[in-house]
Amino acid sequence: MVDRIAEVLNISDWQAKLIVTGAVVVVLAVLRWLVLVVVRRRIEDSSVWYRTRKLLSYAITLVGLVVLVSMWLEGSGLATYIGFLTAGVAIALSDVLKNLAGWALIVLRRQFRVGDRIEIVGHRGDVVDIRAFRFTLLEVGNRNDAEQATGRLLHVPNGLVFTEVLANFTSGFEYIWHEIPVLITFESDWEAAEGIILAAVRSQALDQADPKVAAELRATAARYQIRFTHLTPITYLTVKDSGVLITGRLLVPARGKRIIEQEIWKAILRGFKERPDIHLAYPTIRTYFDGPIGIDKK
Repeated sequence: MVDRIAEVLNISDWQAKLIVTGAVVVVLAVLRWLVLVVVRRRIEDSSVWYRTRKLLSYAITLVGLVVLVSMWLEGSGLATYIGFLTAGVAIALSDVLKNLAGWALIVLRRQFRVGDRIEIVGHRGDVVDIRAFRFTLLEVGNRNDAEQATGRLLHVPNGLVFTEVLANFTSGFEYIWHEIPVLITFESDWEAAEGIILAAVRSQALDQADPKVAAELRATAARYQIRFTHLTPITYLTVKDSGVLITGRLLVPARGKRIIEQEIWKAILRGFKERPDIHLAYPTIRTYFDGPIGIDKK
């Protein structure tokens, strides 16, 4: 066909191939549009339509690549043809292949498993399903500003594990450090307040004598070369604009942070209630006048 076009138009073979290439691209684009219009009328489910549209696009792209590569490499040898064909398939199906490679990485390297709590691309949740092209999260936090499930399912492409930072909250060691900041006024007895906060934090502290906790600590240290020197609760003190900030810090289960924080705050509020010399602080503005203030009574 290329030879015939070159002969009729009195042009070179490569110019004829350029014309045929343009014609093939236009024909395939029109064909894709017509097929999608017909198929769209028969599909109501948006998810099915999405998958069908992608599949048709991949198929038509693949057909176009085969036709064009066979034309341009006519007489160049089977090895060259196969090489270009493989490259074309890899380009056309790059997202699919990337997701498959991500699935292999997840399964073989155990970056996370079903049941783990992870965070990726700013989305946090519990893994409820892992498939060849995507994994599914039961969303945690986000709108309710807490470590509680929202009820929404997030479907994440597997390929993101290659390009995005992945945080795993429960793999290896199911505990995370959590801090509770308490701001009191400058006039408060900060030493007494610190004692109350430390006692409240210790009441919910991790039991290091628990065999399960000890085993997890040993396994984590052996696998990631992580050393936990201090696991006991501690308080830190600093001065802010509106008062003295006392921060309690402790290890909590990744899925129990909200309940533990609630119990600690209850203990702190009970302790402060018994001490009239301790007051929670909030942003305030104080104005001081130097000298007598005159009042005009006109």
